[in-house]
Amino acid sequence: MKLYKIAYKSLIAAAMMCAAGTVHAAGDDTEARIENLLSQMTLQEKVGQLNQLSGYGYHQAMVDAVRGGAVGSLLNEVNPEVVNALQREAVENSRLHIPLIFARDVIHGFKTIFPIPVGQSATWNPSLVEEGSRVAAAEASSAGVRWTFSPMVDIARDARWGRLAEGYGEDPYLTTVMGLAAVRGYQGDDLSKPGTMAACVKHFCGYGASEGGRDYNTTWIPEPLLRDVYLPPFKAGAEAGAATFMCSFNDINGVPSSGNAFLLRDVLRGEWGWDGLLVSDWNSIGEMVAHGYAADKRHAAALGANAGVDVDMEAHAYSDNLVSLVENGTVPVSVIDDMVRNVLRLKFRLGLFDNPYVDMATANRFYEPASLDAARRTAEESAVLLTNNGVLPLKNVKKIFVTGPMADAKHDQNGTWCFDMEKDRTVTPLEALREMYGADNVIYMPGLAYSRDRDTSHFDDAVAAAKAADVILYFGGEEAVLSGEAHSRADISLPGAQTAYLRALKAAGRPLVTVVIAGRPITLPEEKELSDAILFMFHPGTMGGPALANVLSGKAVPGGKLPISFPRMVGQVPMYYAHKNTGRPTFEMTLIDDIPLEAGQTSTGCTSYWLDAGLDPLFPFGYGLSYTTFEYGVPELSATEIGTDGSLTVSCTVTNTGSVTATDVAQLYVRDPVASLARPVKELKGFEKLSLAPGESRTVTFTLAADDLAFHNLRGERVVEPGDFHLWVDNSSACTKQPITFKVK
Repeated sequence: MKLYKIAYKSLIAAAMMCAAGTVHAAGDDTEARIENLLSQMTLQEKVGQLNQLSGYGYHQAMVDAVRGGAVGSLLNEVNPEVVNALQREAVENSRLHIPLIFARDVIHGFKTIFPIPVGQSATWNPSLVEEGSRVAAAEASSAGVRWTFSPMVDIARDARWGRLAEGYGEDPYLTTVMGLAAVRGYQGDDLSKPGTMAACVKHFCGYGASEGGRDYNTTWIPEPLLRDVYLPPFKAGAEAGAATFMCSFNDINGVPSSGNAFLLRDVLRGEWGWDGLLVSDWNSIGEMVAHGYAADKRHAAALGANAGVDVDMEAHAYSDNLVSLVENGTVPVSVIDDMVRNVLRLKFRLGLFDNPYVDMATANRFYEPASLDAARRTAEESAVLLTNNGVLPLKNVKKIFVTGPMADAKHDQNGTWCFDMEKDRTVTPLEALREMYGADNVIYMPGLAYSRDRDTSHFDDAVAAAKAADVILYFGGEEAVLSGEAHSRADISLPGAQTAYLRALKAAGRPLVTVVIAGRPITLPEEKELSDAILFMFHPGTMGGPALANVLSGKAVPGGKLPISFPRMVGQVPMYYAHKNTGRPTFEMTLIDDIPLEAGQTSTGCTSYWLDAGLDPLFPFGYGLSYTTFEYGVPELSATEIGTDGSLTVSCTVTNTGSVTATDVAQLYVRDPVASLARPVKELKGFEKLSLAPGESRTVTFTLAADDLAFHNLRGERVVEPGDFHLWVDNSSACTKQPITFKVK
């Protein structure tokens, strides 16, 4: 049994214990060594440390830049021999012998690809997130990569935004737990040890609130919302010792992140006391010109430096302008010195001054059996069973008809941000099912060649073939390219002719199991009616095929829970469970097809819902079925009243009332029904994942502190207000039972 209900400060304290070795890995004389180096550097060399370039290969222009001290870190070089050759130029042939940092977008695996982060979040199992990050760090660092731009802890409440694939969903508590697990996995307990990478908590801040779900778009976030929803995962990462942060592309209330001194200096450095390295996103300093915030790139360089962005990623704004900006007094040299200190501090913490080279004896260690096993287990636990009329797990099945564009899509099942993925190492559902049931018992026709395919000419042949099988397994969803950065969608239904194909398959008269593999929530109202079961898996990675075969067959039992709400239709977004109640909450609805002709204006009930969609999502946050059933008892509280500095214990008995051993996730939600600012109808404050045998009962226990109920008021104060509070323990945010009440005095 694993307990994940921990107060924010306890989460952070635990992570800080791990990070303590990171902070002091280079020894107590680190700061003295930094000051000694800084005192020897010319202004041009200082600016060079702040310059990050994307470089591929060992060539004269790069050698000249490295030898001349004109670059401090490099992106996208993953050949350890080239890494060592360029590092040798820095360490042996540059004037001050300062090593380079080699960085890469290692988002959900390097060679062994794990489920995309939102899929990892669907496991509600932070130990798997930590394990996956540790595997990624071991593989990437064996190729010379010591800095990854992960985890993304942006809160995403709009399913149109493609980049939600990189994060952990809509909830700040769940995102905090998963983000901290990723940081621990990447950095370990000592960042100077082999097999570790510097984590980068991104994108600071509010990126997931982009208007219309359109990437790079503007955001408008009132400060209480910023501090209560969007900032908590970042604050936890800073306090836990995350080595680096990255700015976001968007503007926040009119100020682009890369020039936002309030966020970068006042909050991150000032309030939180963080001393890591802050890097821009790709050209985000230069993009302040397009935002309309900077007149030109020179102006943008001044804004970025004075706001506190240490490293300029590929904008060339610092390298082209900072020297003259210092010389004319626009940027104080003290600002430059602090930026360089942050860069050097990271290099010391990574141990690069003492051990700069890749050990070629252990280079390129990929696809270890334990790594593949971890990827499979994570994919299995990420699978969310959305509907099931009893067809799953498959029983007494001899012939299986496998079809759909994602059944054998080696590239696409890995999802977004897989620069180093080798698709030939990917095991698809078709391959795994043939292995499990025998090739002669699996009939395969793709029906559609890829997810956007609109060619229906193969449908009749596929339906005819399906009639010879005992069950139809349809594998659909989204290709990898349809989610991720710059891949927002206005229509989040199944693309192409997939729904039409499902209609045709239904006519075959065989049980129809729909497996959706995608990078975001998909609207599935008709698919729910057509299918005898729907199994959803966010792009599952290298071992997605065996994981799906195990879940479909019952060898593994689905236990995944949604980390983000699934709307019925795109017009409901943004959709999230922790919404406000409104002054006219909905208890009864008259939907569009039930409205009488010439009905009166008020006949539908003047409350807050959509005539054509109702009120609720199709599948709520925290939801997921199993091959068994669970019963939740009435929560018991250790006290019905606590002080504003007190805490109470919440206990609830969970019973497996079905016939198979399975896992479930007990989720603790609270509500503050009366406050000086209207509060959400529910907020997640803890969860516990537990495995129960048939008939077994277990009591889950949470500690809920009054401080967990705090929020920021309009004066920017974080307060715990006295009053009555509601509490639920259930296995989704729907929380169908009446709440328990307690009081804060």
